[in-house]
Amino acid sequence: MADIWLGKLQSAQKTCLIQDGRRKIHFTFPDATEMAEEYDTKTNDLIVRKWRKKGTLGGAGRWEMEIGEQSVPINLEVEGLMESSLNPIFVRKDTKTHFQWRIRNLPYPIDTYKVAAKPEERQIVISTTNKKYYKKFNIPDLDRCQVQIDQSAIEFAHANNTLIISYKKPPQIVDMEKRFQQELKKMKASNDGDVDCTPS
Repeated sequence: MADIWLGKLQSAQKTCLIQDGRRKIHFTFPDATEMAEEYDTKTNDLIVRKWRKKGTLGGAGRWEMEIGEQSVPINLEVEGLMESSLNPIFVRKDTKTHFQWRIRNLPYPIDTYKVAAKPEERQIVISTTNKKYYKKFNIPDLDRCQVQIDQSAIEFAHANNTLIISYKKPPQIVDMEKRFQQELKKMKASNDGDVDCTPS
């Protein structure tokens, strides 16, 4: 199924821009859904992936972060009350070999946490023995490629009040990402404006 997702990426309308040391790629799919990715130009690491669907009234909806952190400051008048900076902050930052999540502001020792795969729900569940934190989340990459979640792929560590959860990427995902990276390298990119990402 990874090949089906790769085919969707290949057939999407794409524009490229190189800016601030990042290769920024904007995808538009046939259903008007948009995806934006940003890669480090030196390491080719994926730094940002976000999605936007059409709004309910037909206009552009809000960007939803899948990987990386929201860089646009929150407008309090629009967003209402702001979360406390002491609340746990859940952020995904991948490596080439692992999907990885960091949850900041979790001060409890490592043996407090339980990280369990729930294959039937296609989710990972984080819980604590002191009942202070609980979170369920899915791995969209596995969902898109219809790959089952596997407990043996999960590792976690704790340092500096941060819980770090790593999930080893399945071989078919690693292979697909490599093939897509090879395509990205062939794309023409502009340093000052969007251009079509057609292979040169």
